[in-house]
Amino acid sequence: MAGQLVTGRHSGGASPAAADAARLDGLTSWHSDWSGLRVGVLGLGVTGFAAADTLAELGAEVLVVAGTAPEQTIRLLDVIGAGLVQAAPATVPAELIEHRPDVLIASPGFHPDHPLLLWAATAGIPVWGDIELAWRLRDKVGAPAEWILVTGTNGKTTTVQLTATMLAAAGHRVAPCGNIGVPVLDAVRDPQGWDVLVVELSSYQLHHLPRTGPGALVPWASVCLNIADDHLDWHGSAKAYRDAKATVYANTKSACVYNKADAATMRMVEDADVVEGARAIGFGLGVPGPSDLGIVDGILCDRAFHEDRHETAVEITTVQDLRANGLSAPHLLADILAASALARSFGVPAAVIHDALEDFRLDAHRIEIVAEAAGIRWIDDSKATNPHAADASLTAFDSVVWLVGGLLKGVDIDQLVAGHVGHLRGAVIIGVDRSVLRDAFRRHAPELRVFEIEADDTGQVMPEAVRLAADLAETGDVVLLAPAAASMDQFTDYAQRGRLFAEAVHEYLGGDRGGDSASDPRAQA
Repeated sequence: MAGQLVTGRHSGGASPAAADAARLDGLTSWHSDWSGLRVGVLGLGVTGFAAADTLAELGAEVLVVAGTAPEQTIRLLDVIGAGLVQAAPATVPAELIEHRPDVLIASPGFHPDHPLLLWAATAGIPVWGDIELAWRLRDKVGAPAEWILVTGTNGKTTTVQLTATMLAAAGHRVAPCGNIGVPVLDAVRDPQGWDVLVVELSSYQLHHLPRTGPGALVPWASVCLNIADDHLDWHGSAKAYRDAKATVYANTKSACVYNKADAATMRMVEDADVVEGARAIGFGLGVPGPSDLGIVDGILCDRAFHEDRHETAVEITTVQDLRANGLSAPHLLADILAASALARSFGVPAAVIHDALEDFRLDAHRIEIVAEAAGIRWIDDSKATNPHAADASLTAFDSVVWLVGGLLKGVDIDQLVAGHVGHLRGAVIIGVDRSVLRDAFRRHAPELRVFEIEADDTGQVMPEAVRLAADLAETGDVVLLAPAAASMDQFTDYAQRGRLFAEAVHEYLGGDRGGDSASDPRAQA
């Protein structure tokens, strides 16, 4: 009898590719057999390490591909039994090819056209994100938690925190996770288990999520808060970016929450394939319809989740109450309404939401008042990393000295500048993409006083910007750091940018303010 030819790790009647696919399709539980699965993990940030740690615990053969990595993290990889190859960003290392991965787990930062992902596509190797992996493993601790998904160009983190706060106030075991900073893989492995996960999803993470098949999410509720051009350098086009965001609504079971002021989010819901019985729930700053949350005479109210919604509304809170906590800016009211819709879909009473909002505080660097002196308020909104976020921030104030600039990521800044020059006292431009902003101010406000910071030293940018802003500001003004741009050109992240701004403000207000900063030799646009 002739011997049977064995190819690679597979044998029998099925082709190797079919056998690989069948095995991957069957990996839909923590209790599936993951042992011996060959996995390549791309990236060694927070999500990359969480993926490597999880898969190593499951018995998979894990090889991490990353550039530079901290020594402590490298040592941890050795402890958990995962391999590491440090490779140049544009290369496909021989070690990965020799590893013959059954699947790659891509960290969110890997562009779709990254050489490793193009290699995987050519080689027929499936690519998962950390969110799909977490969904497949969600049953580690008892009955799986329900998932509530939050995305949008802006307001994601605040809405996730609001929703989690409301759910926790109602007695639910809830974990805010995902792009908010806590990997979903860490949440699903927590030994205490959860009733619900509120998952912040970036467009990068949504890009890798399938809408059908064993890895497709089936969330309880979902929301795309808003949509504006962002991350076009990553996605390649506005359409690709919007298509990724729309994935958030796929297979939703209970409530697809959308922004009534943003028609694109409504179209996403209309086009989504959802579970039968899922409802479309709108939110907006106007009077709500029978399936909406909105505002009537300064009262935030719900006309979606109570029996008499065609005739009456349930009060949640008031704009006046929210103003006392610094939560009355229009974009924050929208976030609160969206979060309330998500919480109400999960059965949280309106009175519980009201009480939860009384104790809620925004995170640092989100319209945070740094100081107030001589009738001038200094506000840190470093989290405004794109024009859409900066627009919301600028709209909240009447007279502004604007600190703007950074890494624009390929988005158009012209409309933002044109829309706000009417209430600007002046502007201070920072960052690498200064010329685009300089030209926009010259086109739309040639008489406006605009300074430009040429310093490249991270430690010098904010002290100079603060001194120039102080020279521009008058009593009643707000000096607003709302950069409309990413921070990585000059700072570690938006948090460092905001922290250095606050430090510079406090140093300036506490020090000698007698100098004539207007005559400073730094370039003036």
